[in-house]
Order: sequence, then structure tokens, then C-alpha cells
Amino acid sequence: MTTRPAPTQVHLETFGCQMNEYDSELVRSLMKQDGFVFTDERERADVILMNTCAIRENAHNKVYKHLSELKKLKQQRPLVVGVLGCMAQNLKEELTDIQPLVDVLAGPDAYRQLPMLIRNAMLSQEEGLYQKGLAVDLSEYETYHDVVPDRTDGVNAWIAVMRGCDNFCSFCVVPYTRGRERSRDPEGIVQEAYRIAEQGFKQITLLGQNVNSYRFGDWDFARLITAVADVPGIQRVRFTSPHPKDFPLPLLEAVVAHPNICKQIHLPLQSGSDRILGLMNRTYTNKEYRSLVERIRAMRSDIVLSTDIIGGFCGESYADFAETYRLVEEIRFHSAFIFKYSERKHTIAARKFPDDVSEGVKTERVTRLFDLQRNISYERNREYLKTIIPVLVEGDAKRSAAQGMGKSDGNITVIWDKRTISSRPGDMVSLAIYDASSTTLYAEGPLMK
Repeated sequence: MTTRPAPTQVHLETFGCQMNEYDSELVRSLMKQDGFVFTDERERADVILMNTCAIRENAHNKVYKHLSELKKLKQQRPLVVGVLGCMAQNLKEELTDIQPLVDVLAGPDAYRQLPMLIRNAMLSQEEGLYQKGLAVDLSEYETYHDVVPDRTDGVNAWIAVMRGCDNFCSFCVVPYTRGRERSRDPEGIVQEAYRIAEQGFKQITLLGQNVNSYRFGDWDFARLITAVADVPGIQRVRFTSPHPKDFPLPLLEAVVAHPNICKQIHLPLQSGSDRILGLMNRTYTNKEYRSLVERIRAMRSDIVLSTDIIGGFCGESYADFAETYRLVEEIRFHSAFIFKYSERKHTIAARKFPDDVSEGVKTERVTRLFDLQRNISYERNREYLKTIIPVLVEGDAKRSAAQGMGKSDGNITVIWDKRTISSRPGDMVSLAIYDASSTTLYAEGPLMK
């Protein structure tokens, strides 16, 4: 009696943004259909894949650190190592020089080819050839519309409604790693939302590099998000990331009026200086951004605004930085992701502008912005004291299993003592806020909905 060979075990690590998390769900689905199995234990894996991000320096460094750790493991036993996603697309020449560590490179549009690439790499190793498998061509059409993501249990599910980006911000590598914008068929998206609700997820986050540019026939993003929010069983819908350049009134009206669309908007600023915004090719001015914020708050004053800011972009003077600082002071975002500028290969900025702000100055400016925002976030969160807010329960708090954790409608983390509040992931509870830090609300209660 012949025994069947054990299935190939794959360990998949994900770095970077929510789109990468969603892409990893696609990868798991495609590979499971081809007979692969997944393991959480790196030491048991026959194949180790890293789904990577090319936008932030920190994500780069983590990937290179993991690659260096895999050298020892690969010396001990047969192992196929693959780099997926944006780094594979943007740094293919650099990564293929790491011999013989990386066996497979697959860009974001090439995941359907992964099973073949991995099997070929394994066969090549058996024959002592160690040939690399590369699939890094960009597609004008790939949206993975027919792939059902392999989601892990939880409260939130992601749906990528479009892929790619046409903005070509000078600092950003996304158009070169994910290609041009293309939107999915809305009927497929809404059907996916129904499946998600049937699986027990309570929240959906709609994803796109520039999500409010979604267009498919006569469907725009306002119509799409409303259709998803109308799906029975879905209690909250979020979206990320929009661009300030195209935030139409129908979308704002949908956010303001629909009870299931969260009253939170992530609105990337990047800089408050018109000169730097021009160099970044952001296509809006300080005044236009400020007017959009005023319009949003005039329609609904309790909308929670978050943002992204880059400190130390090419040629940024102290006066440019001061304009950003002043705008953050005036707008008073609830939270902000603040980063030092780091040059990315193949971007417009890398080709045209010298990275001429010193590391020390970048650190100083980012630190000042961070300290400013931390104080604003603290004051903003203290505004919730003695109020009762709806919280979607997600599970245990990171620091203690004795505490529960969930998110407010505005995507603010809420913590409570599980001994006094009985709840399960997916429950919507009304909690009284009695304390707050710059990042967290502390609650007691509950009043169950």
C-alpha cells in the first residue's frame, strides 16, 4: 500500500498595510485550492512566504531582518523562501542578488501563479539547480474578483474594491508596485459582503489605494459604500484610504446620514505647506484641505478625523514645517500617523529631488509633531468623559486577558474590566467612559443593545 506524500506546509508572514492583510487572504485561498496547507510554526514549514510593503522604511527593515534569520534555517534543511507583494515588485533586482536565499518573487498581480512558482522552486532544489521563480509583471485588469479570501475568524473583514493608483504622488511607490487604478464589479463586492455577514463578521472595511476614486459604470464610491452598509447583519462599514482631491458631496452625505457607515474619516494631509504639497504632487493646497475639513465638520461635528503626515520631505524648510505644525494645531485631528520621509526607489522624488533634509532634522520635526498630536489626542479623547458610546467588542486587550477591548464608531480603542462587563467578540455594547489617554478610552457599564 502506497502512502500519499504529506502536503506542503506554508508559513505566511504579512508586513505593512491592510491591503497586504487582504492580499494574504487571497494568497491563502489560491494556495489551499492547489493542495497547500498553512502552519503558524516557521520551523515546520517547507515554504516561508513574506508578503511585503514598500512604502515605509520600517517595513523594509523588518523584511530584511527576517530574511537574515532565514539564512541559518535554510542551511539546515530544504526550504523555499518567497517574497511577495510590493517589495518583490519594486526591489526585484536587489532581492535576486541575495543568493541563494530567495527562491520566489511574486508581485501583487501575480498571486495566481504562486502554486506553480513554488512547485517549480521545490523541484529545482531537489535537482540541485536553485533556479529562481519570478512573476513581477503588472496587470491592467487583475482584481481577483473571483477569489474568495481565506479569512480568519474575527469581527472585521476587509474587501479590496479597487487596486492600483493613478495619483503619482512624488514620494509614493504604489503606482509602480500595484499598477494603475482598476475597480471591481460592484455586484461581486456586494455579494462578498453578504458572504461576510453570513460568516458572522460585524464590520467591513472597504480598501483601495485611493478608495474614493472607485468607478464602475454608473457606480461611484458613495453608491457602493451605501449598498454594502445596507447588507443585513453588517453593523459597521469603514473605508480607507481616501484622497482629499476627490471627496464628493454624495460620499460625505452617505457618511453623515447612514447609521452603519462609521463617523470617521482618514484624510491624509502629508504637509501643510503649499510649496511642499506641490513638490509632492498632492494636487490640493493648504486652503483647499482646510475647506474640506470645515465642510465635513459643518455637516457633522462629531466626525472623527485622522491623518498621515510626512516630516522632512525633500527641500522642506523650517517655514514649510511651521505651516504643517500650525495646520495640525488648528485642525486638531483625533489621531495622526507621522513618519520621517524615506526615499523610495523609482519614485518621482527619488529621480528628481535630493533627499537633503538631514536625519537629525527629520527626527526633530517628527518628534515635535508627535508631541503636539499626542497632546491634542489626549484632549480630544477627554471630551468623551461621562458620555455613553456604542462599542463593537473585538476581544481581549493586548496587555491583559482580564480586560476587554473594542472600537468606538470613531475607531478609538476602548478598554474595560471583563469582570464587570460580560461580552463576546461581535457584540455591540453601550459603555460609559470614565477615563482617557491619548490613545485609549476606559469604560465601565454596560447597557447592552
